[in-house]
Amino acid sequence: MISESRIPRISEPAPDFDAKSTHGQIRLSDYTSKGRWVMLFSHPSDFTPVCSTEFIELARRQEDFDRLNVQLIGVSIDSVASHIAWVRDLERIADVQIKFPVIADLDQKVSRVYGMVHEVVSDTATVRAVFAIDPKGNIRALLYYPQQLGRNVDELLRVFEGLQTIDANSVSCPVNWVPGDQVVVAAPGTVDDAMKRTSNGDSSLDVTSWYLAKKDLAFPSK
Repeated sequence: MISESRIPRISEPAPDFDAKSTHGQIRLSDYTSKGRWVMLFSHPSDFTPVCSTEFIELARRQEDFDRLNVQLIGVSIDSVASHIAWVRDLERIADVQIKFPVIADLDQKVSRVYGMVHEVVSDTATVRAVFAIDPKGNIRALLYYPQQLGRNVDELLRVFEGLQTIDANSVSCPVNWVPGDQVVVAAPGTVDDAMKRTSNGDSSLDVTSWYLAKKDLAFPSK
């Protein structure tokens, strides 16, 4: 059982919740049980400048998240009425449609079980936390930002694209990886396999050393 006093860790089950939102009552498991990935993200407060820029950009990139089968779920300690008023104003001023639900976490049940409220920063405001949750309901990545620093939506998309590439191909993604780049294959587990990798001229691998080899996903796996 994950304690409410700490941030959930990578590979742990994401704490389920039943929460009031701008789309009515929602549960995390309602999405993961249907095979969806979830990006659960918090913002410090409604009607604030940095948060507004983030919501506008997320709305503009909604189709990119849809393509990756990622359900966006926002959360802060503001009320549903506040969320609705803010969302409607953002849609008006930016000519966008915000299609994802925003949780009204007035009792902080969701925020605290995910470690989104940091008392050093504020007694109530949530930091900019992001949890990438897979269809099995497990936490696969988490990112934390201070209130003053807006998130990079390209990077958030890259995280989900990378995780899905890893799962589908049993590979790893190297530094600065973006879709279409080569991926890293696992290092050999024996001396014999290490020697084979550097001597047999496997055309499907770009071998730098016995422990560092990459491949294009267009090539079949060895």
